[in-house]
Amino acid sequence: MSDRVAIVVGAGGLLGRTVASKLAADGFNVVGVDRSEEALGELPDRTVVGDATDPAVAKALIDRIVAEVGPPAVLVNTLGAFTMGDALAATPEDLRLMIDVNAGAALWLTQAVAPHMEHAGSGAIVHVSARPGLEPTSGLAAYSLGKAALTHLIRVLDLELRPKGIRVNAVAPQLIDNPKNRSYFPAEVMAHSFTPEAIAQVIAFLAGNASAPSVSGAILPTYGA
Repeated sequence: MSDRVAIVVGAGGLLGRTVASKLAADGFNVVGVDRSEEALGELPDRTVVGDATDPAVAKALIDRIVAEVGPPAVLVNTLGAFTMGDALAATPEDLRLMIDVNAGAALWLTQAVAPHMEHAGSGAIVHVSARPGLEPTSGLAAYSLGKAALTHLIRVLDLELRPKGIRVNAVAPQLIDNPKNRSYFPAEVMAHSFTPEAIAQVIAFLAGNASAPSVSGAILPTYGA
Protein backbone atom coordinates (compact mmCIF):
# COMPACT_ATOMS: atom_id res chain seq x y z
CA MET A 1 0.00 0.00 0.00
CA SER A 2 1.24 3.49 -0.86
CA ASP A 3 2.59 5.66 1.92
CA ARG A 4 1.11 8.73 0.19
CA VAL A 5 -2.06 9.31 2.19
CA ALA A 6 -4.93 11.26 0.62
CA ILE A 7 -7.94 12.24 2.71
CA VAL A 8 -11.17 12.83 0.78
CA VAL A 9 -13.86 14.57 2.82
CA GLY A 10 -17.39 14.23 1.53
CA ALA A 11 -16.47 10.83 0.12
CA GLY A 12 -20.02 9.57 0.56
CA GLY A 13 -21.26 11.87 -2.20
CA LEU A 14 -20.99 11.21 -5.92
CA LEU A 15 -18.13 13.66 -6.52
CA GLY A 16 -16.28 12.55 -3.39
CA ARG A 17 -16.51 8.87 -4.34
CA THR A 18 -15.31 9.66 -7.84
CA VAL A 19 -12.35 11.64 -6.51
CA ALA A 20 -11.48 8.87 -4.04
CA SER A 21 -11.46 6.30 -6.84
CA LYS A 22 -9.33 8.52 -9.07
CA LEU A 23 -6.73 9.20 -6.37
CA ALA A 24 -6.59 5.49 -5.48
CA ALA A 25 -5.97 4.72 -9.14
CA ASP A 26 -3.18 7.30 -9.07
CA GLY A 27 -1.45 5.39 -6.28
CA PHE A 28 -2.62 7.16 -3.14
CA ASN A 29 -3.64 5.41 0.06
CA VAL A 30 -7.10 6.99 0.27
CA VAL A 31 -9.12 7.58 3.43
CA GLY A 32 -12.74 8.59 2.84
CA VAL A 33 -14.56 10.78 5.36
CA ASP A 34 -18.28 11.49 5.51
CA ARG A 35 -20.96 12.03 8.15
CA SER A 36 -23.02 9.20 6.61
CA GLU A 37 -21.75 5.73 7.43
CA GLU A 38 -24.21 4.25 4.94
CA ALA A 39 -22.87 6.39 2.09
CA LEU A 40 -19.30 5.43 2.93
CA GLY A 41 -20.27 1.77 2.65
CA GLU A 42 -19.92 2.05 -1.12
CA LEU A 43 -16.19 2.77 -0.80
CA PRO A 44 -13.84 -0.23 -0.69
CA ASP A 45 -11.00 1.62 1.05
CA ARG A 46 -10.54 2.82 4.63
CA THR A 47 -13.29 5.17 5.82
CA VAL A 48 -13.97 7.37 8.86
CA VAL A 49 -17.37 8.72 9.92
CA GLY A 50 -17.67 12.31 11.16
CA ASP A 51 -19.15 15.75 10.47
CA ALA A 52 -16.26 17.99 9.36
CA THR A 53 -18.36 21.15 9.55
CA ASP A 54 -17.75 21.00 13.33
CA PRO A 55 -14.22 22.36 14.01
CA ALA A 56 -13.62 20.03 16.96
CA VAL A 57 -14.77 17.02 14.96
CA ALA A 58 -12.66 18.02 11.96
CA LYS A 59 -9.50 18.09 14.07
CA ALA A 60 -10.36 14.80 15.78
CA LEU A 61 -10.95 13.13 12.40
CA ILE A 62 -7.62 14.25 11.01
CA ASP A 63 -5.72 13.35 14.18
CA ARG A 64 -7.27 9.87 14.15
CA ILE A 65 -6.31 9.31 10.51
CA VAL A 66 -2.74 10.49 11.15
CA ALA A 67 -2.44 8.10 14.11
CA GLU A 68 -3.95 5.11 12.30
CA VAL A 69 -2.79 5.58 8.70
CA GLY A 70 -0.17 8.32 8.56
CA PRO A 71 0.16 12.05 7.83
CA PRO A 72 -1.72 13.26 4.75
CA ALA A 73 0.09 14.29 1.61
CA VAL A 74 -3.25 15.43 0.17
CA LEU A 75 -6.55 16.73 1.49
CA VAL A 76 -9.51 17.00 -0.88
CA ASN A 77 -12.63 18.62 0.53
CA THR A 78 -15.76 18.08 -1.58
CA LEU A 79 -18.25 19.21 1.08
CA GLY A 80 -20.83 21.73 -0.03
CA ALA A 81 -24.36 22.93 0.57
CA PHE A 82 -26.71 24.50 -1.96
CA THR A 83 -29.84 26.60 -1.79
CA MET A 84 -31.71 28.66 -4.34
CA GLY A 85 -33.21 32.08 -3.69
CA ASP A 86 -32.61 35.74 -4.41
CA ALA A 87 -31.00 38.24 -2.05
CA LEU A 88 -34.24 39.77 -0.79
CA ALA A 89 -35.61 36.36 0.19
CA ALA A 90 -32.45 35.08 1.93
CA THR A 91 -32.85 34.19 5.62
CA PRO A 92 -30.29 34.19 8.43
CA GLU A 93 -30.52 30.40 8.47
CA ASP A 94 -29.79 30.19 4.74
CA LEU A 95 -26.72 32.38 5.04
CA ARG A 96 -25.41 30.65 8.15
CA LEU A 97 -25.68 27.21 6.53
CA MET A 98 -24.02 28.33 3.30
CA ILE A 99 -21.11 29.92 5.14
CA ASP A 100 -20.71 27.11 7.68
CA VAL A 101 -20.67 24.26 5.16
CA ASN A 102 -19.08 25.88 2.10
CA ALA A 103 -16.41 27.99 3.82
CA GLY A 104 -16.30 26.93 7.47
CA ALA A 105 -15.57 23.26 6.85
CA ALA A 106 -12.75 24.20 4.46
CA LEU A 107 -11.15 26.36 7.13
CA TRP A 108 -11.47 23.80 9.94
CA LEU A 109 -10.10 20.98 7.78
CA THR A 110 -7.19 23.11 6.59
CA GLN A 111 -6.37 24.06 10.17
CA ALA A 112 -6.36 20.37 11.09
CA VAL A 113 -4.10 19.11 8.29
CA ALA A 114 -1.71 22.06 7.94
CA PRO A 115 0.52 21.25 10.96
CA HIS A 116 1.09 17.71 9.67
CA MET A 117 1.88 18.92 6.17
CA GLU A 118 4.15 21.65 7.49
CA HIS A 119 6.06 19.04 9.51
CA ALA A 120 6.52 17.00 6.31
CA GLY A 121 7.53 20.11 4.37
CA SER A 122 4.92 19.63 1.66
CA GLY A 123 1.25 18.99 1.03
CA ALA A 124 -1.62 19.70 -1.36
CA ILE A 125 -5.10 20.86 -0.37
CA VAL A 126 -7.95 21.07 -2.87
CA HIS A 127 -11.39 22.50 -2.11
CA VAL A 128 -14.48 22.69 -4.32
CA SER A 129 -15.77 26.21 -4.99
CA ALA A 130 -18.28 27.14 -7.74
CA ARG A 131 -18.81 29.60 -10.56
CA PRO A 132 -21.27 31.68 -8.47
CA GLY A 133 -18.43 32.18 -5.99
CA LEU A 134 -16.40 33.87 -8.73
CA GLU A 135 -19.09 35.70 -10.70
CA PRO A 136 -22.34 37.38 -9.55
CA THR A 137 -25.26 35.02 -10.12
CA SER A 138 -28.91 36.02 -9.80
CA GLY A 139 -31.16 33.78 -7.75
CA LEU A 140 -28.40 32.14 -5.71
CA ALA A 141 -27.58 34.86 -3.19
CA ALA A 142 -26.77 32.91 -0.02
CA TYR A 143 -25.06 30.13 -1.96
CA SER A 144 -22.99 32.65 -3.92
CA LEU A 145 -21.88 34.34 -0.70
CA GLY A 146 -20.85 31.01 0.84
CA LYS A 147 -18.79 30.02 -2.19
CA ALA A 148 -17.35 33.53 -2.53
CA ALA A 149 -16.13 33.28 1.06
CA LEU A 150 -14.49 29.96 0.17
CA THR A 151 -12.87 31.43 -2.94
CA HIS A 152 -11.37 34.29 -0.92
CA LEU A 153 -10.25 31.83 1.76
CA ILE A 154 -8.31 29.84 -0.87
CA ARG A 155 -6.32 32.95 -1.76
CA VAL A 156 -5.64 33.83 1.87
CA LEU A 157 -4.52 30.28 2.63
CA ASP A 158 -2.20 30.35 -0.37
CA LEU A 159 -0.45 33.44 1.00
CA GLU A 160 -0.11 31.91 4.45
CA LEU A 161 0.70 28.28 3.61
CA ARG A 162 2.72 28.39 0.40
CA PRO A 163 5.87 29.47 2.34
CA LYS A 164 5.43 26.30 4.43
CA GLY A 165 5.42 24.08 1.31
CA ILE A 166 1.64 23.60 1.31
CA ARG A 167 -0.28 24.26 -1.90
CA VAL A 168 -3.96 25.27 -1.64
CA ASN A 169 -6.15 25.27 -4.76
CA ALA A 170 -9.76 24.81 -5.79
CA VAL A 171 -11.95 23.79 -8.69
CA ALA A 172 -14.97 25.92 -9.52
CA PRO A 173 -17.70 23.96 -11.35
CA GLN A 174 -20.64 25.75 -12.87
CA LEU A 175 -22.93 22.75 -12.51
CA ILE A 176 -22.17 19.14 -11.62
CA ASP A 177 -24.06 16.39 -13.41
CA ASN A 178 -25.68 14.50 -10.54
CA PRO A 179 -29.20 13.30 -9.65
CA LYS A 180 -29.90 16.19 -7.26
CA ASN A 181 -29.06 18.84 -9.86
CA ARG A 182 -31.11 17.00 -12.47
CA SER A 183 -34.09 17.33 -10.14
CA TYR A 184 -33.50 21.11 -9.82
CA PHE A 185 -32.66 22.16 -13.36
CA PRO A 186 -34.23 21.57 -16.80
CA ALA A 187 -32.50 19.48 -19.44
CA GLU A 188 -31.32 22.50 -21.43
CA VAL A 189 -29.43 23.76 -18.36
CA MET A 190 -28.02 20.34 -17.47
CA ALA A 191 -26.65 20.10 -21.02
CA HIS A 192 -23.92 22.49 -19.85
CA SER A 193 -23.02 20.51 -16.72
CA PHE A 194 -19.66 18.90 -15.98
CA THR A 195 -19.41 15.21 -15.07
CA PRO A 196 -17.97 14.16 -11.69
CA GLU A 197 -15.31 12.19 -13.57
CA ALA A 198 -14.13 15.29 -15.44
CA ILE A 199 -13.98 17.34 -12.23
CA ALA A 200 -12.12 14.52 -10.47
CA GLN A 201 -9.48 14.65 -13.21
CA VAL A 202 -8.88 18.35 -12.50
CA ILE A 203 -8.78 17.74 -8.75
CA ALA A 204 -6.28 14.91 -9.21
CA PHE A 205 -4.08 17.24 -11.28
CA LEU A 206 -4.11 19.86 -8.51
CA ALA A 207 -3.41 17.22 -5.88
CA GLY A 208 -0.63 15.47 -7.76
CA ASN A 209 2.96 16.04 -8.70
CA ALA A 210 2.10 17.41 -12.16
CA SER A 211 0.99 20.73 -10.63
CA ALA A 212 3.74 20.93 -8.00
CA PRO A 213 5.33 23.15 -6.89
CA SER A 214 4.14 26.10 -8.96
CA VAL A 215 0.33 25.84 -8.89
CA SER A 216 -1.10 27.31 -5.69
CA GLY A 217 -3.85 29.80 -5.01
CA ALA A 218 -5.60 28.79 -8.23
CA ILE A 219 -9.35 28.44 -8.62
CA LEU A 220 -9.73 26.47 -11.84
CA PRO A 221 -13.02 26.93 -13.71
CA THR A 222 -14.77 23.69 -14.74
CA TYR A 223 -17.73 25.22 -16.52
CA GLY A 224 -18.59 22.66 -19.17
CA ALA A 225 -19.63 23.40 -22.74
